[in-house]
Amino acid sequence: MFITFEGVDLCGKTTQAEILVQKLKNSGFDVVFLREPGGTKISELIRNILLDSQNKEMDPITELFLFSASRAQLVREIIIPSLNSGKIVVCDRFYDSTLAYQGYGRGIEIEKIKIVNELASGGLVPDLTFLIDIPVDEIYKRKKEKYGDFDRMERSGVEFYERVRKGYLEIAKISDRFFIIDGQKKIDEISDQIWTIVSEKLKVKVK
Repeated sequence: MFITFEGVDLCGKTTQAEILVQKLKNSGFDVVFLREPGGTKISELIRNILLDSQNKEMDPITELFLFSASRAQLVREIIIPSLNSGKIVVCDRFYDSTLAYQGYGRGIEIEKIKIVNELASGGLVPDLTFLIDIPVDEIYKRKKEKYGDFDRMERSGVEFYERVRKGYLEIAKISDRFFIIDGQKKIDEISDQIWTIVSEKLKVKVK
């Protein structure tokens, strides 16, 4: 099974992905946990370029291809071999992020992004996707409370994030693999909701 987590920055998706991975391992599953961009030597180098706050002049098309290049390497080097060997793969972001951020957020034509996504992913589609949804003002509240400087992507502004969030919700509405989760609930409430869904799909007893 291939499970992905999506949402705007600081929505809590990484925390929830980590909790799910541990629950799966505790239930005896062989799990590979990955993040995007990143996950391989080449992909991590690309990640550094994408998030470097000094790269202010980066064009949206350049951004699109860098994210896609990182994904192409991750899919072929790690994800597909892991799935073929019977492992569960949990990924913090996948190509839905590109549709939301570079499509709805940056304004690149959606249909063209879908073509790039198809090529980069090799046609691989997640079995389950959890969209951890929070209001945009919550991003800045959490950033102020818990973190330091914004990276390059996080400095894109409120209007950008509003478009991204709207894009995510539109994408989720037309796909039955998506589950929209209220990211403002308590961490354990969210993780219990996610585990109920995953354990049902995998036919394991809820712990």
